[in-house]
Amino acid sequence: MRKATIRDVAELAGVSTATVSRALSGSRPVSDELAATIKRAADSLGYSGNIIASSLRRNRTDTVGMVVPSIANPFFTSLVVNVEHVLAQRGLQLFLCDSRSDPDVEAQRLKSLVSRQVDGIIISPCHGELSAEAVRASAATLPVVQLDRFAMDTQTDWVGVDDDAAQSLVMEHLSERGARSAAFISSELTNSSTELRRAGFFRHADRMGIETRDEWTQLGEYSIEWGRTASNTILTGKTRPDALVCADDLIALGVLQTCHALGIDVPGDVLVTGFDNIPFSELCNPPLTTVGQPQERIAEEAVRLLDQAMNNSSESTAHIALAPELIVRQSTVGQVAATAP
Repeated sequence: MRKATIRDVAELAGVSTATVSRALSGSRPVSDELAATIKRAADSLGYSGNIIASSLRRNRTDTVGMVVPSIANPFFTSLVVNVEHVLAQRGLQLFLCDSRSDPDVEAQRLKSLVSRQVDGIIISPCHGELSAEAVRASAATLPVVQLDRFAMDTQTDWVGVDDDAAQSLVMEHLSERGARSAAFISSELTNSSTELRRAGFFRHADRMGIETRDEWTQLGEYSIEWGRTASNTILTGKTRPDALVCADDLIALGVLQTCHALGIDVPGDVLVTGFDNIPFSELCNPPLTTVGQPQERIAEEAVRLLDQAMNNSSESTAHIALAPELIVRQSTVGQVAATAP
C-alpha cells in the first residue's frame, strides 16, 4: 500500500499543502476548526509526516541521549524510567545507552549520540578520571548534564544526592542503635559517588566515635557477589565489627546472604545498611535499612537543566546536591553490644 503524502492530506481536507504543513507543525497558527479538519484527514490516511525534514527545518530532533554505567543495576533502571517519564512530558524521546562500566565503550556511545544529532545528553559517567575526556568532547558540541556521578574537570551541570549527608544519616543511626565499630564495603574508588561515600563514612564514623579498621574496608564492585565475598572476609576475621555499611544495596544483599550462611543474626549480631533503596531492599530477609535517593526530583532537575542549556537560557553551571532520606528497616532495629577490641 502506498504511503500517504502531505498532498493526499491536503486534497482530502480541501486545503493547500502549505496549510497542512502549518497546521501539523504548529509553525503558524490556523483556526481550531481547520486544524481539526486537517488532523482528521491525516489520521484517516495514516499520515505521520516527515520527521527528518521537520527536524532539519527546526534544527532540533526532539531526542535526548542518556548513558548509564549498567542498565542491569536496578538503581539505574529506575533512574532511566524517571528520566524518560519527564522527557515524555516535554515531548522528547530518549535514546538509551549502556556503557557497561567501561570508559572506552562509554566514549563510543557518546560519539554515536553526538553523530545522531540528539539535542542533548544526560550521563552518569562510569569513571571519575577516564570518562572526563569524552564528556568534555561531547559538552563542546551539545548540552550535557551529569547525574548521580560526575567526571573530574568537566564544566557541565550536575544533579544527584548529597552523599556526605547520606553517610551522616547512616552513621548517626548506627550510633543510636549502639554500634561502636563499623566496616565499609564498596566498589573500587573509580567514580565520584564511591569516593564521596567512602570519605563520608570515615568522616562521620570519627565524629560519632565509631571505630574503623583498615581490614574492615573492602573495595571491589557494585554486585551481590562482591558483597558475599567481602563480608565473608570481614565476618570470619579475628574480630567482628558491630555494623557493615555498604555503598549500595546490591552489596548489602550479598552481605545478608553471607550472614545467613555463617549463622550470624541480623540485626542481633551485626547491623547492615545499604544505599539506593532499590525494590529488592524491602523484600530481602531481613528488610534492609538503606538510603533513599529522590530519583523523581533528580530526573526532573536533570531534564530542567538540560532544557535550559538546549534553549540557551542558562548562564552558569549548576551543581545540585539533593537531600537523602534514611529508610529504617529491620536490618538495624536491634541493639548490639559493643565488641571488644
